[in-house]
Amino acid sequence: MELTELTIILGMALATMLVRIPVLTFFGKLRLPDLVLRALYYVPASVLTAIIVPGVFMPDGGPIHLGFDNAYLVAALVAVLVSLRTRNLLLTILLGMLALWVWRAIIGG
Repeated sequence: MELTELTIILGMALATMLVRIPVLTFFGKLRLPDLVLRALYYVPASVLTAIIVPGVFMPDGGPIHLGFDNAYLVAALVAVLVSLRTRNLLLTILLGMLALWVWRAIIGG
C-alpha cells in the first residue's frame, strides 16, 4: 500500500470520527421519545433498500429492466427465496452470488 492510499484511509477515518463522535456523545445523554426510537428501527432496512433496488432493477443506470437477461434481478430473486426459506444470511449471500455468476455464464453477460 502506498503512502497516499494510507493517507486517504486515515483521513477518511478521521473525518468519520469527527462527524460521528459529537453526535453520539450528545445523543448518548438524551432519552429519545419512543416514536423516534420506533422510527429509527426502520432506518437500516430503508437504507439497504435504497442502495440495492437501483442496482437490481436498473443495472446499467438506465430505465427499469425486468427481463430474464438481467442477471442482478435473477440473483436477487434467488437470494430473497433462500433468505425466506432458510433465514441464513451467509447461505443467502453465497447462493445469491452463485446465482449471479451462473446466470451471467448462461446468458453470456
